[in-house]
Amino acid sequence: MTTRTEMTRRVLLTAGVAGVALSLFGRWSPAKATEGEFEVMLSEAEWKAKLTPEQFAILREEATERAFTSALNYEKRKGMFHCAGCDLPVYSSETKYDSGTGWPSFWKAEENAVRTKEDRSLFSVRTEVHCRRCGGHFGHIFDDGPPPTGKRHCINGFALSFKPAEAA
Repeated sequence: MTTRTEMTRRVLLTAGVAGVALSLFGRWSPAKATEGEFEVMLSEAEWKAKLTPEQFAILREEATERAFTSALNYEKRKGMFHCAGCDLPVYSSETKYDSGTGWPSFWKAEENAVRTKEDRSLFSVRTEVHCRRCGGHFGHIFDDGPPPTGKRHCINGFALSFKPAEAA
């Protein structure tokens, strides 16, 4: 018979091992990018030639960057965040906020910019968010964001590029 203490130790040990593995490898890569037909379709070789290794791992292999490693986490200027794969404008700086998680966070995407799918990796069910034009993986959406949507789009900074608004 397993006691509650033994179960708690087992859960903590499992979580600790997973955390160590993620920190050692620097990312988690459970699957390939969203499958299907998209406006922008490139071969794996073409994506590798177009993207940095970090961008390829995130956008095409659904990896996750380590927290606090993207300069876009600290970007405060007005402007637009674009998909690093196909340059589609996906998030406005007007919807960006500091979630304290270590990844750029937004409470809303641009209209018709993203799609979602169920993600059952890492022993949980989450909502993955990806580019509607090229299928590139951005991150996940959680229900703990600020008003008015209550959503937190927790996005890999390496999956985006930033274009500042032009000075008036």
